[in-house]
Amino acid sequence: MLTLDKLQQIKKEHRPVLEARLREAGNVDIHEDGSIVLNGDYYKKQVRIALKNCGIINPGSIEDYISVDGYSAFANLLFNKSRADIIEDMTASNLRGRGGAGFPTGRKWAEAFKYDDDQKYMICNADEGDPGAFMDRSILENDPHCVLEGMAIGGYAVGATQGFIYVRAEYPIAVKRLKIAIEQAKELGILGKNILGTGFDFDIELRLGSGAFVCGEGTALIESIEGKRGMPRTKIHRTAHKGLWQKPTIINNVETYANVPVIFQRGVDWFRSIGTEKSPGTKVFALVGKVEKAGLVEVPMGMPLREIVYDIGGGVQNGKAFKAVQTGGPSGGCIPAELIDTPVDFESLAKIGSIMGSGGMVVMDENTCMVDIARFFLDFTVEESCGKCVPCREGTKRMLELLDKVVEGNGEEGDIERMVSLADTITSASLCGLGQTASNPVTTTIHYFRNEYEAHIKDHKCPAGSCAALLEYFITDKCIGCGKCAKACPVSCISGKLKERHVIDQEQCIKCGACMEACPPKVSAVIKR
Repeated sequence: MLTLDKLQQIKKEHRPVLEARLREAGNVDIHEDGSIVLNGDYYKKQVRIALKNCGIINPGSIEDYISVDGYSAFANLLFNKSRADIIEDMTASNLRGRGGAGFPTGRKWAEAFKYDDDQKYMICNADEGDPGAFMDRSILENDPHCVLEGMAIGGYAVGATQGFIYVRAEYPIAVKRLKIAIEQAKELGILGKNILGTGFDFDIELRLGSGAFVCGEGTALIESIEGKRGMPRTKIHRTAHKGLWQKPTIINNVETYANVPVIFQRGVDWFRSIGTEKSPGTKVFALVGKVEKAGLVEVPMGMPLREIVYDIGGGVQNGKAFKAVQTGGPSGGCIPAELIDTPVDFESLAKIGSIMGSGGMVVMDENTCMVDIARFFLDFTVEESCGKCVPCREGTKRMLELLDKVVEGNGEEGDIERMVSLADTITSASLCGLGQTASNPVTTTIHYFRNEYEAHIKDHKCPAGSCAALLEYFITDKCIGCGKCAKACPVSCISGKLKERHVIDQEQCIKCGACMEACPPKVSAVIKR
């Protein structure tokens, strides 16, 4: 049987091995207090809690995880804290769910704790589906044991004996490493029966999702685990009361669970010292799009968008102007350049019409069409709607049809008002969070970039030069008459004599851009207008 002494022995014996390997690699700093951090300018402004072991330990080695104090919080809590005390500390930490809604984790655990039932469940929502998001994937692939420990702590606190990790089947490496981690924890006695001789039983199983975005919603996820089609339930009861198989169930996402062991290792006061009063701690973002240094970043709550985009991300690619950033994925909003100094926390983002979401952060430059961006995200939501409720199933389709009209140059007066009216109905009448937030990209782009919508509709022009149907390719006086553009044109709509300026027949042009690509870079006679 695993004991506290054996756990400490594993750490004592393996820690020198880990440190020697890291010193040889040379990409980390090992501090006197035992903390290990990645070095380099990219990490200077980052504070890593959920990602603290990523890139440092071998995810396939439970000994590596124990060497960095892994499972120490769980073991100490089993012997030294009552379940009520653990929930009290979690509530005091004000750790808010990192899956999007930001509901306080302690309050959720406290609700499940108060119900007396013969069976309770812990679920990890690892059904990460936002375009461009890979926060949960990185944690699962690089530090799977921290999620297991977070779930085990939660299970002990609320009285659950069974956990499920609902993970996307499209994450084969994450699935493989989770399986290895679970087996290692069982072999060592950290999962299973009578853990550390305390009489507490807790086990974890994997359930693979089939890529349905709607299964990121808690009740749809539960339906899927139960073997049904993943569709949201009508919420008569909270899942903490009646969830999986109508038993008290806690659902937190990967990043939330990754924070739990560190909070109990370092203390509630330490955690609350990071971030803001109402949004303590850090948040992991997938910083992608037109940014120089794309990747995962973990920053204190309240850090301004400007610091994330410029100080960490290195600014916009190719020296172009920053135009907007989309936070919260398909359910989030577009934040314009004039609000780039907005602090990134739950309250500040909500005030300007966006959300934290699970952590997607897409940077856009001056050449991005905001109407087309709204259409892109709404197209994703329409595709992923489960179809259970009419407002989401039909309303989002009608809104997408209006956006398609606008980007194709067929928009009409009143289309903007029709979209706003549809958005109000969809938001207020949809059954679950997918439908309730589906209109956010549209409403925020209309609010902050209405001039672009009007230019598409009234002038039949795309100010960003992005919408193909509204573009004209034009050959300027720079043309040297080399004929390369005419040869490249797939519909033969370019005419002209050798060494004379060529002309594009706008009626025949299909806006493919082949002429611009074929024009010699030193000439650059073909432009979009």
